[in-house]
Amino acid sequence: MAACRRVQRLLLLMFICGWIGSAHGGKSDTENAAENAERGKNGAGEGKAAAPDGASSVRRSGGWKLAEEAACREDVSRICPKHAWNNNLAVLECLQDRKDETEIAADCNHLLWNYKFNLTTDPKFESVAVEVCKTTISGIKECAAEERGKGYLVSCLVDHRTNISEYQCNQYITKMTSIVFSDYRLICGFMDKCKDDINKLHCGSVNTGDKDIHSQGEVIACLEKGLVSEAEEQPAITIKEDCKKSIMRVAELSSDDFHLDRHLYFACREDRERYCENTPAGEGKVYKCLFNHKFEESMSDKCKDALSTRQKLIAQDYKVSYSLAKACKPDLRKYRCNMDTAMPRAREAKLSYLLLCLEAAVHRGQTVSGECQGEMLDYRRMLMEDYSLSPEIVLHCRGEIDTHCSGLHHKGRTLHCLMRVSRDKGILEGHCQKALQTLIQETDPGADYRIDRALNEACESVIQTACKHIRNGDPMILSCLMEHLYTDKMVEDCEHRLLELQYFISRDWKLDPILYKKCQNDASRICHTHGWNETSEFMPPGAVFSCLYRHAYRTEMQGRRLSRDCKTEVQRILHQRALDVKLDPELQQRCMTDLGKWCSEKTEAGQELECLQDHLDELVTSCRDVVGNLTELESEDIQIEALLIRACEPVIQSYCHEVADNQIDTGDLMECLVANKHQKEMNEKCTVGVTHFQLIQMKDFRFSYKFKMACKEDVLKLCPNIKKNNIAIVVLTMCSKAANKSKNLFPSIKFDAFPSILDYRLNPVLRKACKADIPKFCQGILNNAKDDNELEGQVISCLKLKYADQVRTHDRCEYDTNQLSSTNISKTWFCFPAKCFNLLLMFWSAGGLAFCFPFVCRDGVAIFDVHVLGRRCAF
Repeated sequence: MAACRRVQRLLLLMFICGWIGSAHGGKSDTENAAENAERGKNGAGEGKAAAPDGASSVRRSGGWKLAEEAACREDVSRICPKHAWNNNLAVLECLQDRKDETEIAADCNHLLWNYKFNLTTDPKFESVAVEVCKTTISGIKECAAEERGKGYLVSCLVDHRTNISEYQCNQYITKMTSIVFSDYRLICGFMDKCKDDINKLHCGSVNTGDKDIHSQGEVIACLEKGLVSEAEEQPAITIKEDCKKSIMRVAELSSDDFHLDRHLYFACREDRERYCENTPAGEGKVYKCLFNHKFEESMSDKCKDALSTRQKLIAQDYKVSYSLAKACKPDLRKYRCNMDTAMPRAREAKLSYLLLCLEAAVHRGQTVSGECQGEMLDYRRMLMEDYSLSPEIVLHCRGEIDTHCSGLHHKGRTLHCLMRVSRDKGILEGHCQKALQTLIQETDPGADYRIDRALNEACESVIQTACKHIRNGDPMILSCLMEHLYTDKMVEDCEHRLLELQYFISRDWKLDPILYKKCQNDASRICHTHGWNETSEFMPPGAVFSCLYRHAYRTEMQGRRLSRDCKTEVQRILHQRALDVKLDPELQQRCMTDLGKWCSEKTEAGQELECLQDHLDELVTSCRDVVGNLTELESEDIQIEALLIRACEPVIQSYCHEVADNQIDTGDLMECLVANKHQKEMNEKCTVGVTHFQLIQMKDFRFSYKFKMACKEDVLKLCPNIKKNNIAIVVLTMCSKAANKSKNLFPSIKFDAFPSILDYRLNPVLRKACKADIPKFCQGILNNAKDDNELEGQVISCLKLKYADQVRTHDRCEYDTNQLSSTNISKTWFCFPAKCFNLLLMFWSAGGLAFCFPFVCRDGVAIFDVHVLGRRCAF
């Protein structure tokens, strides 16, 4: 097998000795060898196919000339410039690279093919290679050690052509290969291995001489398309393994010069002149130039199609890209990216595997050459621009593309359409979403936003204004864009593209390069994570970040804390996720049903999470748990609520800037906002947000950080069997039990830890218990209020008066006057019907009210003891 492969590569270049005549002015031994091949030496029986029947066989002075042969004389004079006539190779290149509409005679076409075939079979070629590449051979140990006379030397030079610096030898190899690639039949072994597949795929005849020279590239192009279709699981027929290897090998050998891909050369010749006229051939530069212009409106369809096929072959084997393989070869060897013996060779060669392996090295802080990283950037952008280059997406997202995203195959728009469908509706089939997530990891746009062309173009104006202080391409650009989400500087198109990408980045913590860099050690230590390019089916999306944020606010006594740098990045991500519930994969997954049930009309920024918090008691258990955990975090660090902090900026700057600057919040900032709720700097959005948080605090004692920290042990001791954590119920239960146990249970609880008692909305128990009585007794107040703020105090006062009138003459209201305390404490007993106030917190309008509620219930009547005693709770 090895020998066969070597012969195949040998015959690719064997004819090239004719070039020597054009490289030297005088005749050398090398030139004489070439002339021997050109003349055909009919007398000796060698090279009899040098010219077809009817062609002139007379030896002319100066050597045999293609231009002087009768079969080609007219075509040469009509098509080729006169200065090329004396150079057979120049004539050959001229005729085979002619314009599509230009025809040549059949006899000339056949003469050219036989001339090339004779060159490739001449035994003098190895001696020519030794002469031209003498210095190069001595510098390449593998080639110097090759056995002579078997054709292995030239094959070795082909393998090491990227290391050839000797100009004459490099030209010898590069110049001549273009001629052989004009006809697949000249590549030894290719026709034998692919003959059956060519016929089965109807790619054209394989009979010698019956195909026009232009059509030879079409045969290979047809096979390449069959190979691509098979990768996308849309094959008309399965190509044999030997032929697949031959196809990929031909593509690899033609990777440095686009002239060698005959189908692409003819399909893109005019486009090359239009877009890449000044781009020199060689080292894959023309390919890359054409790739960059593939989505130009004036790019011809046939060229786009040929370029896409080429790109799909690169996706299957990175070596089909000359520049990428050359630039990254040392790094691939250094980081052992092609040394995984447990992995099939076909997968190891994939572009995606190369990108993941080298990106993992970069994310580990290891050095990858700038040249290689530049090539990686180009191909990551290429994959993001054109979904069809990823066979997994073509295969698994076919239905979604047809239904939702047809006609958008342009500059990454199809991919963003699929992202939007997944984000907004959550209707993508599992394999499709997984394919998208895999592509995002392969391309890693979180590390450089410019990889995502759709995002880059949509957000250019925002970046130039809001993020101009950040270096172009820095990963902090995405974070900056998120910080300006829903601000005046953000534009709608940028907002959509940003959220579509962040939806997928948020599902894999590794895709935020800054978070990964700062937290990889913590994640390994605490969350037992794998390497950057390793995945675990047992770890659901978002699990690692959930683990990190659960440890972000641990105290020193609790242990297993995050490092300071990691905690800062976790807080940054939490601030971003608070902008949209879809950026929290755990919350979206567990609360999808509740979001549809309770919050379908809440479409503005931040409203969905507020809606879930408002309906906390009605949520399913799994959703209630995750919403509760997130709300508990907010109570300790309210700055997680980015939209609220943004709305309250004037109040914070005027009254709360000292606590806002604290690295550790512990509830101080929200306490300050509540205390300054009626200041003139307070705007409507801030008021609504603060009131909402006060309401949420009353639902669970854990949502008031200071109350939780001061009373957690007492709650567990006095209320072990309590089913609801509602703060009013907890206080009532604890105070009831404390009446018989301790007179000093809460000597240091500040009333400020509780929401304002003047607003009936801030107690869910009161709202629920008095749902019928409020409109019954206080409808006039509700009707006359211009806004909710005017209801503060009025509804409570109304209820107090109505109930006081009812209970003054109540037969079952009992109290002991001997329990009245000293004159500095105003103690009043009220007895209320249990219907409304069975577990109700009694509100009192006096300033500085503190409350405790030892009470007894007799025959359905609750007796409350209300104290007016500054800010302390006393018995």
